[in-house]
Amino acid sequence: MDRRYVKLLLILILVAIVVWIDIPRADGSSGLTIGKFHRTMNPVLGLDLRGGMQVLLAPKDNMAVTKQGLEDTSNILESRANGLGVSEVIFQVAGDRYILGEFPGLTNTEDVIAAIKQTGLLEFIDAGTTFLPPGTIVKTDYESANGTNTPTESVTPTTEPTVGATEATPAATDTPAVIYRTVMVGSEIKSVNIGTSSSGSGFAVDFVLTDAGAKIFKDHTSANRDKYLAIVLDHTVISCPSIGDAITDGSGQITGSFTSEEANKLAVTLRYGSLKVPVEIVETRIVGPSLGADSLNKSLVAGLIGFAIVALFMLIYYRLPGAVAVLAIAIYGAITFALFKMIPVTLTLSGIAGFLLSTGSALDANILIFERLKEELRNGRSLKQAIDLGWKRAWPSIRDSNIATLITSVILFWFGSASGASIVKGFALTLAIGVGVSLFTSIFVTRTFLSVVIDAVKPGQIGKLFGARSSTND
Repeated sequence: MDRRYVKLLLILILVAIVVWIDIPRADGSSGLTIGKFHRTMNPVLGLDLRGGMQVLLAPKDNMAVTKQGLEDTSNILESRANGLGVSEVIFQVAGDRYILGEFPGLTNTEDVIAAIKQTGLLEFIDAGTTFLPPGTIVKTDYESANGTNTPTESVTPTTEPTVGATEATPAATDTPAVIYRTVMVGSEIKSVNIGTSSSGSGFAVDFVLTDAGAKIFKDHTSANRDKYLAIVLDHTVISCPSIGDAITDGSGQITGSFTSEEANKLAVTLRYGSLKVPVEIVETRIVGPSLGADSLNKSLVAGLIGFAIVALFMLIYYRLPGAVAVLAIAIYGAITFALFKMIPVTLTLSGIAGFLLSTGSALDANILIFERLKEELRNGRSLKQAIDLGWKRAWPSIRDSNIATLITSVILFWFGSASGASIVKGFALTLAIGVGVSLFTSIFVTRTFLSVVIDAVKPGQIGKLFGARSSTND
């Protein structure tokens, strides 16, 4: 089969896939799931288009903080939120003491905030022969030795649990206050995954330790068979397994009758580490979507009007190549929107502006090709030669202009990341994706379509269909 038609077949298959992705779906649609990969197939709208809630966080108890500490905490909060599946959430540092969180589409963020702002101090404590029920609040010598909930290094104190006879622990049980020995802290965990409980029912959290953590675990489990090793998160017991055989391979499992959601929250907290700065909510604000929806509608109407005018111009001035260009730009738009859904990209007004600007790059590439094509026809080339030479001579200009735009997008994205300006990041990201797709459509789609349509063009129709006369064929 002619290579042109193989390429055309591939393009048609690609178009069928992206159209399937782009088709609007009901909110209850299951979307696309391939193994662990899942997408709802619905566009992700930002706070300015969808409405939602803004949350202002500040360090607890007016503690002194550094700019880097706030940046690290902001990144951990966003990673935790994304790990929980709330991928639209954006956290960014605001000023010298605040972190601003944006939750598009949510009006009650209490559960999410409660999960992501945990300090995340995980301790493995020596409970001796005492079983500690899940939910029991305990005190440890690690906290006493460090005076903080944020571990700086692995500590293995040597003191034995001591009972305080006059104070009761505020817990789900009436266990008297005890200071337990911390065997190891969560900083020695290298990787975390969700698995199935070893008992065969429910979910669990599997973890792998660092080399130092593996040695600590091996020494303790070897010397304390048939005793309890409680797993404590932020002073609350979540599991209290009994030590059977010595654990020498540096891996273990946290069990506790978890649901899938509970196991995921715990895994996220452990995976992304403890917060550098403990935070509390200072202010919450509901953002209505009415202004954003109105702006979005007006932007879409303006875009459709602009596309109609451009399409009319291309058809009148370039004729058959103009029709090819209109079709190629439509495919460009479908592919770009499909990528926005699959990545996914959170669409804001600034992001839509970046996409519309990249449409100009796609159109510009087609115009450069067609002007070169008409020039080659006027120089006496055959139609096939004119198409090949026109594309080759237009390519350096297309390449250089798009590379310059991509470099600018990278700079803008870096600036937006460094300054916490999510608006700039969204604009840069959608612009870069659009430019990348426009390069594909100009290199692959437009050229393939032109190569295929020339089979239906008779020599006497070149002037009428291409707007230029070939001195050899017309």
